[in-house]
Amino acid sequence: QVQLVESGGGSVQAGGSLRLSCTASGSIFSIHAMGWYRQAPGKQRELFALIISGGNTNYADSVEGRFTISIENSKNTVKLQMNILKPEVTADYYCQSYVALLRTMSQYRYWGQGIQVTVSS
Repeated sequence: QVQLVESGGGSVQAGGSLRLSCTASGSIFSIHAMGWYRQAPGKQRELFALIISGGNTNYADSVEGRFTISIENSKNTVKLQMNILKPEVTADYYCQSYVALLRTMSQYRYWGQGIQVTVSS
C-alpha cells in the first residue's frame, strides 16, 4: 500500500556531488521517519542518514558535515545531499520509510528497491 520511489544515484568522480531523493506514496497517515541505508558489497546494510518527523537527524559519524538529509513534508519526500564524495561511499543505497497507515494507524517499515552510487578516483 506504500511505495517508495528513489532517484538521484549514478556515477560521479571523486570530489563531486549527488542528491538522492525518495518519495513515499500510498495510504500514509503520517511519516515517523525516513532515511537512507547503505550496503556495500559483502557488508551488512547499515544506517547512513535518517530524519525523524520532528526534524531530528542522525548520520553515520564519518560523513556528517558533508552530507545533509532533509524532508519536504507536504511531498513525503526525503533528500540526501552528498558532497565531496569519496570512492569509499560507493555502495547501494536504500530508502526506508517508517509510516503510520491511514485509518488503522498501524506502523510499518517500507523499503525502496535501492539505487547505486559509484564514485571513481
